[in-house]
Amino acid sequence: MAQIAVIGAGWAGLAAAVTATQAGHRVSVFEAARTLGGRARSLEVALPEGGTALLDNGQHILIGAYGRTLALMRTVGVEPAQVLHALPLTLRFPDGTGLALPAWPAPLDAAWGIARARGWDARDKASLLRAALRWRLAGFQCAPDQTVLALCDGLAPRVLRELVEPLCVAALNTPAARASGQVFLRVLRDSLFGPGDGAWGSSWLLLPHAPLGELLPQAAARWLAARGQVLATGHRVASLAQDGPSGWRVDGQPFDAVLLACPPWEAQRLLAPLPCAAAWRALAQGLAHEPIATVYASSRRRLPLPLLALRDGPDAPAQYVFDRGQLGGPQGLLAFVASASRGAREAVERQVLAQAHALGWTDVRALQTVVEKRATFACLPGLRRPPVRVAPGLLACGDYVEGPYPATLEGAVRSAEAAAALLP
Repeated sequence: MAQIAVIGAGWAGLAAAVTATQAGHRVSVFEAARTLGGRARSLEVALPEGGTALLDNGQHILIGAYGRTLALMRTVGVEPAQVLHALPLTLRFPDGTGLALPAWPAPLDAAWGIARARGWDARDKASLLRAALRWRLAGFQCAPDQTVLALCDGLAPRVLRELVEPLCVAALNTPAARASGQVFLRVLRDSLFGPGDGAWGSSWLLLPHAPLGELLPQAAARWLAARGQVLATGHRVASLAQDGPSGWRVDGQPFDAVLLACPPWEAQRLLAPLPCAAAWRALAQGLAHEPIATVYASSRRRLPLPLLALRDGPDAPAQYVFDRGQLGGPQGLLAFVASASRGAREAVERQVLAQAHALGWTDVRALQTVVEKRATFACLPGLRRPPVRVAPGLLACGDYVEGPYPATLEGAVRSAEAAAALLP
């Protein structure tokens, strides 16, 4: 039985702690914040009629292909069907145009959805079917330096604008002109042709109708505590030092191994005094980051679906709007999501409100805007990400660590499980 330190209690850290516990290790988790969940956590938002609502620091979308995340939720006692609103892949715009897949097996669902897409003419649909066939025949592989935009050469402009670009920014949080074509193809492969999860197809959207803290962090904390593991919140680790050939000390406490599950900038801070980590730190320093802004707003409007796609542009930054009243939140609460957004919080908020008013939603009023300035790493072509192994007995995990997925909850969980499997 090894003594393991996990630094960070976001989804990667909690997944690593649970996996290490299942392997029989003794685990101590150190989290700098008072709240668990990292960049997928809950917060309070003031309501116009008084009182507050427990919402999230940003809107997350899971999909049926998130097999490891869904399995982890079940392990710690959360039944996904009770906290997630499931619907087949749907990208409808407020005017009713767009794509909606039926609840059929893959790939029949995608073929029918494309054939019945609203607002697309025959040439639009044919261009997408040709592109999809080309990608599948190539084994969902492309040159490492190819962007998503280059990958879509020959695709009808409307399909690029209304399907590929919204999917790309939702999955990779990076604009199609800059995003990695290879990672995008991996997401398409697993979501459109993956095994899914029970009654849900792999491409189904799973929208949280409970606060993010209830999806995993709180249940994982209870699960770990019930097994005698240590979870220290409000403890920002100050020092990490080697202790013999493979042992480590975290703030002076001895451990057989350490899992770094904190953000890359925190990992770099802790690793700075260690010459053995110089190569790892150089790769982490090479990561660029993308922001996500979420504008919570009040409105008397009920959307036709819990989630609608929006047409974004230079002065219209939001790509999606969620009707929180249909997802377990207060009625009349909307959440506008502007991925890869730029500019100050106040400017983004003004632009999102103008975007809503231009749709005729003139009663929309901002309540609170949350900006995660370093929400994800920029998923660029040919990007080299830091590896799992840092040094003997020292491992790293997180959605930014080397792997096939972009910065998603599934990427974080898979990274954590891979790192925990390498523990002594």
